[in-house]
Amino acid sequence: MSGAIIENMSTKKLVIFGLFILLFQILSVMVGAFLAPSPTSAIRYLATKCINRHRTRLWLMPWGSNPCQQIHSFDEPIAKLLDANDIVFAVHVPLPNREMSPWFQYMLAVLQLDIAFKMINQIEEDVVITIDAGLAHRDDLRSKWTTKFHSVEQRPLRCTFALPKTYENEGRFYQCEPIPFMELGSVAHKYFLINLRLPVNDTLNVGIGDIKDIHVVGIHQNGGFTKVWLSMKTVFSPWIFMAAVWYWHRISLMARPPVLLEKVIFALGVSMTFLNVPVEWLSLGFEWTWMLLFEDVQQGVFYSTLFCFWIIFCGEHLMDQSQRNRLSAYWWQVGLVVFGSSVLLIFDLSERGVHLTNPFYSVWGSKVGSRVTITFIVVAGISVCLYFFSLCGMVRCVFIHIGGKIQQLPLMPETRRRRYKGIIFRFKFLMLVTLACAAMTVISFILNQVSEGHWHWGDYTLQVHSAFLTGTYGMWNLYVFTIIFLYAPSHKHRNKSADSLTGLMDKPENQETQLTCGEQGPTETYRMTGKVAEE
Repeated sequence: MSGAIIENMSTKKLVIFGLFILLFQILSVMVGAFLAPSPTSAIRYLATKCINRHRTRLWLMPWGSNPCQQIHSFDEPIAKLLDANDIVFAVHVPLPNREMSPWFQYMLAVLQLDIAFKMINQIEEDVVITIDAGLAHRDDLRSKWTTKFHSVEQRPLRCTFALPKTYENEGRFYQCEPIPFMELGSVAHKYFLINLRLPVNDTLNVGIGDIKDIHVVGIHQNGGFTKVWLSMKTVFSPWIFMAAVWYWHRISLMARPPVLLEKVIFALGVSMTFLNVPVEWLSLGFEWTWMLLFEDVQQGVFYSTLFCFWIIFCGEHLMDQSQRNRLSAYWWQVGLVVFGSSVLLIFDLSERGVHLTNPFYSVWGSKVGSRVTITFIVVAGISVCLYFFSLCGMVRCVFIHIGGKIQQLPLMPETRRRRYKGIIFRFKFLMLVTLACAAMTVISFILNQVSEGHWHWGDYTLQVHSAFLTGTYGMWNLYVFTIIFLYAPSHKHRNKSADSLTGLMDKPENQETQLTCGEQGPTETYRMTGKVAEE
């Protein structure tokens, strides 16, 4: 009777395998810490105030061979003769003597407004600012600008004034929250030009205060980090793919059909392979603006499959033979995962899906959109909480279940007692590793938000954010590989009488029960817990 590799591998080999996995985990962290730069860069651009008296749709350049007519301050005499609709805020991306690159993968932009306080022109409550935005591109400094996108968008303007609103404090600036402005899913061109207008009439842009300057903060992924990231995906992709193929080949060689637990382990390997596919290599040569959405779908498929695996893995070690091997037994836990994933997918499509045709769109641009978005996120959060409460309860029951079996170990013969003690210890250890992986993912996310971008260690600079990202990515690949390898059917065969579960229950079992419990499961722990539940 064959079991899983985790039960038949010697302790020495299992320790060597664990050290091998640990070595690759350390290597994944070190690659991000020492070889990769910071994941992203943020560059602040001060928008140039260009004059457009004729209010044409020509592209206005802040500098270069044909710069626009511009003013440096609205306090200049010429500015007094201009209307607000005559001003165009122009930003050239990147800075002079630099180029953008497809290695940057994406480009985000947020607006930071410098608004001075005036008694006669204060910012009203719940005011909305209207922005007429356009984006153009070109690949050399002599070509004409090609219009890429144009849209009129609205954003809530949230500003506070820390000082008393008196005449003595006129000229001091409000503290305004950054305004989400643009998300471009591909950086396929070398130069970009942004032209902003703030149209003013009786209903538009009234009560937005005295705007002095507009800053555009451009954020993109560093090319060096992209190279490291794609290299890791290129290494892990064939590795996990071959592991999944090897696993299913071993399953197919068995006389019995695969059980639910074996199917979901294979699905986990397939989802990890899907996440690892380095499609970004092709995006370097094509303008694929849907890459950010595709990456979100990749992560969603993997984490949904992972959550379902955890539930089924625990549940299959709790249920008796009549309830096992049925996906319907987990309908509400799997339903929570599917529901939560669907809600997040709808939210993603409503944001990044629209960005495919309009990168200036934002679901946060209106009160209705903000409320719907917050509702979606809260509902998804509630689903995740319910799922994890259910998962924690099942993990607790599994440990109690296994604990009951440990109490029967002293009644067994010495050889069998040692064997099953080792099997139970390995199963518990794997469960704790699973919890540790989930905890490390949450911890790395939190530290990534609150820590500095890098640490100094002697003459070396450690990129903390990059190390967290590469370490977490490597950790989940190694975790999936470990599950696939250790739960694959072993090629070793043992004497059937030595593996009979009769001795476990301290009472005789008929041949039919032994066949049902012994042959229809991937591991001894699986068969043993099912029999305990049935008894």
